[in-house]
Amino acid sequence: MNTIDAAFDGKLGTFHLDVAFTAPTRGITAVFGQSGCGKTSVLRCIAGLTRLPGRLNVGGDVWQDDETGVFRKPYRRPIGYVFQEASLFPHLSVAGNLTYGAKRASRSDGSNGVAFDDVVDLLGIAPLMGRAPMALSGGERQRVAIGRALLSRPRLLLMDEPLAALDRFAKDEILPYLEAIQDSLEMPILYVSHDMSEVARLAEHMIVLNKGRKVAEGEVGQVLERLDLHPATGRFEAGVIVTARVVDHDHAIKITHADLYGQKIDIPLVDAEPGHEIRLRVRARDVSLATERPKGISIRNVIAGKITEINEESETAYAETLVDIGGARLRARITRASVADLDLQAGKPVYALVKSITFDRRAFAGETR
Repeated sequence: MNTIDAAFDGKLGTFHLDVAFTAPTRGITAVFGQSGCGKTSVLRCIAGLTRLPGRLNVGGDVWQDDETGVFRKPYRRPIGYVFQEASLFPHLSVAGNLTYGAKRASRSDGSNGVAFDDVVDLLGIAPLMGRAPMALSGGERQRVAIGRALLSRPRLLLMDEPLAALDRFAKDEILPYLEAIQDSLEMPILYVSHDMSEVARLAEHMIVLNKGRKVAEGEVGQVLERLDLHPATGRFEAGVIVTARVVDHDHAIKITHADLYGQKIDIPLVDAEPGHEIRLRVRARDVSLATERPKGISIRNVIAGKITEINEESETAYAETLVDIGGARLRARITRASVADLDLQAGKPVYALVKSITFDRRAFAGETR
């Protein structure tokens, strides 16, 4: 069994968690939702720190099965746990914290896990080895905490909003290291977040929670296209992920020309060779629609497509639309008045207008995985 099969159903005080999901045993699966939806509770159940009725099978290894009376204690579960705060031992150096993680390692299958030097190189923490935790930046502390978790030889890495306590600069610094982990290690990662930009950049699979229940699960791109999930995912950062192929670069004006399913687009200059594929996140609020190809405008990207779905929000002035661009779909958040004025309906040809600057630089992932 090459999946993580989990189901938990029970009360935590007045909060009722009722969640069942299946996640792959490689790559990052995001557990996404607004604050208080039960994300951390799911991780605690998987770690065995919270016990609720249910089941848990990790790659064919049963960690919990209430029907047969199986419940593996937390110390017998080969997991690495990374919290919002790094929680490093202040009396130990960086090297000491890492060594502690290695000493605490316990694997029933007898494997050696990731080598110490490999973890140090992967996370770029060799220059930090002799320093004390208090002498590190927030991003550096979190990289050390991730390293300590990896050196515990886990079969499963749990990350509970590991970037939540960091500022934007520190987040941008650490994100490439998280990408390197999933590219280099054949290890499943359950990554809790309420930040859609993190999910779009890092995850390949996602689970969406709302008020203690799962409301969606699947490949990230497919889930983000759903127009009915805004109560759980929010509207402001709603958008989709698309894949474009680099054509060439204009270094004089810092623009990359790319091919988006046969249509030309311009994006801010990226560090990728011609022919390479990149993932782009396009937010619904940054897309406008026109029924005729516009002329004399500053918007560089005019993408032909066809309306496939419209979801008008009766409680607001807005509507969410989905546009098929021949290989992918874009979301556009427009007013209901515009839907009426343009006579938009499923099947109608339109042009999606996207400014170059609205393609999220943080979502550039180099070659697609």
